[in-house]
Amino acid sequence: MKIIRTNLFISQLQKSLIFIAKDKISASKEFRTKLNKNINELDNFPYKYRKSIYFKDENIRDMVFNGYTIIYQIDKIKQQIKILEIFNQNLPKLGSENENN
Repeated sequence: MKIIRTNLFISQLQKSLIFIAKDKISASKEFRTKLNKNINELDNFPYKYRKSIYFKDENIRDMVFNGYTIIYQIDKIKQQIKILEIFNQNLPKLGSENENN
């Protein structure tokens, strides 16, 4: 399966990395490296993570990683996994284009 990162996800990830880097730059780099590894592993195990608690769709999943939730959608027909967004679980989920779906 092809993994596609949406513009929303990329933007949110950049903001998260900047926030983490304020405390420690190396922690931000390590976060990005490990997160990318987990995302790339979805190719082999797309249903590894729980069904999303934010959507009523079996093909939308929540990856929980270091206090962040990464929402992704599995499209079996197109053979792709779309990484939709990332947010810190301890902060309000704001700016989501997918809210209330």
